[in-house]
Amino acid sequence: MPLYHRWFNDWAVMETMEDPAPERLDDTERWFDRNGRADVRDQVTFTLYEREASRPIGVTSLQQIDHLHRTAMFSIVIGERAVWGRGYGTEATRLVLGYAFGRLNLHSVRLTVRAYNERAIAAYRRAGFREIGRWRQAHRRGGEAHDLVFMDCLATDTT
Repeated sequence: MPLYHRWFNDWAVMETMEDPAPERLDDTERWFDRNGRADVRDQVTFTLYEREASRPIGVTSLQQIDHLHRTAMFSIVIGERAVWGRGYGTEATRLVLGYAFGRLNLHSVRLTVRAYNERAIAAYRRAGFREIGRWRQAHRRGGEAHDLVFMDCLATDTT
């Protein structure tokens, strides 16, 4: 729990998340409990580990899983800044897409990312996501307006 709490209170990590705001430990505990009890029909969450050191480095999930329409929303946070830029985000994204399309039989996975998060956008593209649109100047950071980028990946894009 302290590890997740540290990640969710590191500004460099938080600003890549949907609602960046400092968390109390009990908020992090509630998040962990909620995700631990989530039904695979609605959401799946995975902790990411660096293989060499066997240490947790982040978390990823599929949310809003809709089995009727075969869709879901993807998210990922690499909480350990020391491993940024080593390809873990791309690898984890590919693995989760493989799970989504292979195990869950989904067809379309989508995500939203801030336009200034170029490293994430590059990782998503390498994993198979494509930009499908933008919500112009819909996100504020430091008093400046930035676009939100919408991306998706179809099961047929990864074969």
